[in-house]
Amino acid sequence: MPPRTPEAPERTDSTHPTGPTGSIEPTAGTPAEPPSAPPAPSYRRLFALPGARAFTVGNLVARLPSGMFGVSAVVMIAGARGSYALAGAVTATGLAATAVTAPWIARLVDRHGQARVAVPATVCAVLGSLALVLCVRCGAPDWTLFAAYAATATTPNTGGMSRARWAHLLRGDPAALHTANSFEQAADELCFMLGPVLAAFLTGTFFPEAGTLTGAVLLLAGVLLFAAQRSTEPPPRPRTRAKAPLRAPGMPAQLAVCVAMGAVFGSMEVVTVAFADERGHRSAAGVALGLQAAGSCVAGLVYGALRPGGPAARRLPWCVAAMTALMTLPLLAAALTGSLPVLAGALLIAGTATAPTMVTNMTLVQQRTPEGRLNEGMTLAVTGLLGGIACGSATGGWTVEHLTPTTGYAIPIAAATTALLLSLTHQGKAA
Repeated sequence: MPPRTPEAPERTDSTHPTGPTGSIEPTAGTPAEPPSAPPAPSYRRLFALPGARAFTVGNLVARLPSGMFGVSAVVMIAGARGSYALAGAVTATGLAATAVTAPWIARLVDRHGQARVAVPATVCAVLGSLALVLCVRCGAPDWTLFAAYAATATTPNTGGMSRARWAHLLRGDPAALHTANSFEQAADELCFMLGPVLAAFLTGTFFPEAGTLTGAVLLLAGVLLFAAQRSTEPPPRPRTRAKAPLRAPGMPAQLAVCVAMGAVFGSMEVVTVAFADERGHRSAAGVALGLQAAGSCVAGLVYGALRPGGPAARRLPWCVAAMTALMTLPLLAAALTGSLPVLAGALLIAGTATAPTMVTNMTLVQQRTPEGRLNEGMTLAVTGLLGGIACGSATGGWTVEHLTPTTGYAIPIAAATTALLLSLTHQGKAA
C-alpha cells in the first residue's frame, strides 16, 4: 500500500504573506476572501489518468463471470444429475475453498506482482471450470465435481487488484481515491446484477454448459487484458517486513463488520427467492434482487461524485445505521402487503445504502492494511463477506423452512444491527 502522505498545502501568492497556519493573509485594503475548496473529483478526471481505462475494461470483463459461475454450475449439475442438493453442496465447497485459497493468492500477488501471479492462477481456475464441464458431461462420479469446482478457487481477486491499482495511481489524493473506490463498488454491483441474468440466458437458450464455458472465456480474456497493462501495476514487495493484515490494529474488528454485512446479503437473497416462490413467481426473484443491486450501483456512483466529510472511521457507523434502517423496508413490504412488486420497490430503496457502506468499509480496510500487503488485506475483507454470505444463506434458509419467508426478512435486519454495534464499539475503543 502506498505511504499515506499528507495533502499538499495550497500554493501561496508571493505578494501575500502566509499566516502561522499556512493560509493566505490579506494585505491592507484588500478584503479577505474565503478559501476556495478544491474541486470535487470527477469520473472523467479519474479515467483521464494514463492507462486507467485500459485496465478498467479488462478488469470488468474478468469480474463479470464472478456472478455467472455459481448460477451456471447449479443449473448444469442439477440438470444432469437431478439433484439441487448436490449442486448446492458443490458450489458451497467451492466457496469454502475460495475462503482458504484467496488470501494466499493475494499474498503472492503482493510479493511477486499482479501479472506474474494472476495469469497462472486464472489458467488453473479456467482448467477447473473445463474439468467440471467434462465431469458433468461424461457422467463422472460425484466426488470429481467437488474436486473440479474446488480448483476454481485460485481465481484471483480482480476487484482487489483493481483497487490496488487505484491506490497506487492516486496515492496522496484521498478524495480521488474515494471516487475510484465508489466506482469499483458500483462495478461490483453491476456484475452481481448482470452475471446471473447472463448465465440464466446462456444456459436456458443454448445448452446447460454454455454459462460455465462463457464465464471461463471471459475470465481468461479479461485477466490477460488486465495483466497486460503493466504501466499501472503496483510494484511488488517481495521482502516486505510488514505484519500480516490480520494482526494490524483495527483489522480484526473491520473483518468482523464484513462478516456481518455479508450475512445481510446472503440472507436477503435466500429469503427473497423463497418469498417469490411462495407466491408462484420464483423466476421474478432475480428481477427483485437485480433491482436491489441497481439501487446500490446508482448510489455508489452518486456517492463517489460527492466529497465525504470526516474520516472514514466516523462515517462508517452512520452508513451502517442507514443500511439497518432501510433493511426494515422489505420486512414491512412483505408483512403489510405480501406483494412482490411492492417488495421489489422496497429492495430498490434498501439497496441504496449498500454501496456507500461498502465503499466506506473498503476505505478503512485500505487504510488499516500494512504497506505492501494491500491485495491480501482487501482479499481478507472479501473472504469475510463470503463467509458472512454463507452464514446468512444458511440462517435465512432455516428461518424460511421452519417459520415463514416474511419472518426471514428479520435476519438481514439482525445482521445489519450486528454490523452497526461492531462499528460503534470499535469507534468507541479507537476514540
